[in-house]
Amino acid sequence: MSRTFAYCRVSTADQTTDNQVQEIMSAGFAVDTKRVVTETISGSVAAMERKGFARLVDKLEAGDVLIVTKLDRLGRNAMDVRTTIQKLAAEGVRVHCLALGGVDLTSPAGKMTMAVIAAVAEFERDLLIERTQSGLARAKAAGKALGRPRSLTDNQQRDIIAQRAAGASLGALAKQYSVSRAAIQRVEKRAAA
Repeated sequence: MSRTFAYCRVSTADQTTDNQVQEIMSAGFAVDTKRVVTETISGSVAAMERKGFARLVDKLEAGDVLIVTKLDRLGRNAMDVRTTIQKLAAEGVRVHCLALGGVDLTSPAGKMTMAVIAAVAEFERDLLIERTQSGLARAKAAGKALGRPRSLTDNQQRDIIAQRAAGASLGALAKQYSVSRAAIQRVEKRAAA
């Protein structure tokens, strides 16, 4: 006999999973309260790296059904969501998403839905990269300095090189200029190049 589980996730402690649980019950899924897993963690954390979700996966058996209200409850990254659903499908677990009409994401129709979602996510990622590169090229052509501003002026960097040549320690220079030892090392590395 198959069992039904619900996974409800929120990102911050001031949010509640109550609405998600209610939505699942209203959709007609009878989920025993012991099989409702709730978690407060960012969706940017991979599903299998979340403690609550990992414990849930350990409980799931072939034939079980996992219900989520929205796909983003599993994760914000389309690749992570797809990998998670594929792992569950390989173990014989069906995954239903209420926001997608309750479709079983492990069924042929669900797989097609996931393929479309993954294609859209990849397209959006490619557009974002393209816009970012275009913006950087435009800024560079306009003469803008890209990257983080240097914490040390050219004069300070020349002084550091001279003091290091005279035997000053990294720690003393870092303290004197209120920067990290790594910043002093970067100055030396740039001077040597």
